[in-house]
Amino acid sequence: MGPQPAVAEVRLAVRELLRGRTGPVAVACSGGADSLALAAATAFVAQRLGIVAGLITVDHGLQDGSAVQAARVAAIGYELGLDPVAVVRVDVGTAGGPEGAARDARYAALAASGADVLLGHTLDDQAESVLLGLGRGSGARSIAGMRAVDGRWLRPFLGLRRATTVAACAALGLEPWADPHNADPAFRRVRLRGEVLPLLEDVLAGGVADALARTADLVRADADALDGWAASVLDQVCERSDRSGAREPTTGHANVIPTDALEQLPTAVRTRVLRRWALSLGAAEMTAERTAALDALVTDWHGQAEVQLPGGVRVVRRSDRLRVSP
Repeated sequence: MGPQPAVAEVRLAVRELLRGRTGPVAVACSGGADSLALAAATAFVAQRLGIVAGLITVDHGLQDGSAVQAARVAAIGYELGLDPVAVVRVDVGTAGGPEGAARDARYAALAASGADVLLGHTLDDQAESVLLGLGRGSGARSIAGMRAVDGRWLRPFLGLRRATTVAACAALGLEPWADPHNADPAFRRVRLRGEVLPLLEDVLAGGVADALARTADLVRADADALDGWAASVLDQVCERSDRSGAREPTTGHANVIPTDALEQLPTAVRTRVLRRWALSLGAAEMTAERTAALDALVTDWHGQAEVQLPGGVRVVRRSDRLRVSP
């Protein structure tokens, strides 16, 4: 008799993402249903594809007994046949709030492994990310969600519901860990998961999570196309700057942009060009407000003063040129 449907689904999702790969991979596993199902599926698939597959569990040290839980997850990894297995203890800071700080510490630890890392994010997580992005209101990228393949980060379950990973664990006799933080309403994502999404599903008669995930896919494709267009424009502008000798000595990037190269561009492309240019010159962060201020130097210039950007970058308009102010 073949595997249960949920088990077959998680294995197929992992196989589709790992097919053709030869390098080592590691499963990021907290012991929750999503990552536990991912660990089991990866162990099964990697053996058949001849891929070295390990497991990393990160101990954030934020709860009593966290070391015991990490050791339990490591033991499961060995039982599944994953090797090497590592427990990494991290120090969680405060920047970005509790959720952001823990995420930053976790990703830094996973990146240090040197392997491509499989993450257990599901379609439900994607839907939650889109809602969070909508709440921030910071542009298309904020609602474009997560990619299945994003450099070394691999997310094979983005097309699967959380219920599927729970069912897979049950079918395989694996007992997921219930992280208390996942039920703490102090965290925004927990309230989205437990209150907002169920309400939307009720009001809109179902299908909301799938629709949000589909929206992320569509928006990401559009954003990728616009980013590519903006990169091409910036390259052309930089070539013009090369011919005029306008290069910033520290970074080597063009420190002058002719406004006539930008004025007729659609807003979505022009603002992307300006943002890329500012970041290339050392701007530490480009918020929507800062980008809009730069854009006003092109589209609504009436002699306003320089625009100051984080990172010590200052931009001023002189005649028909945007120039980095010394």
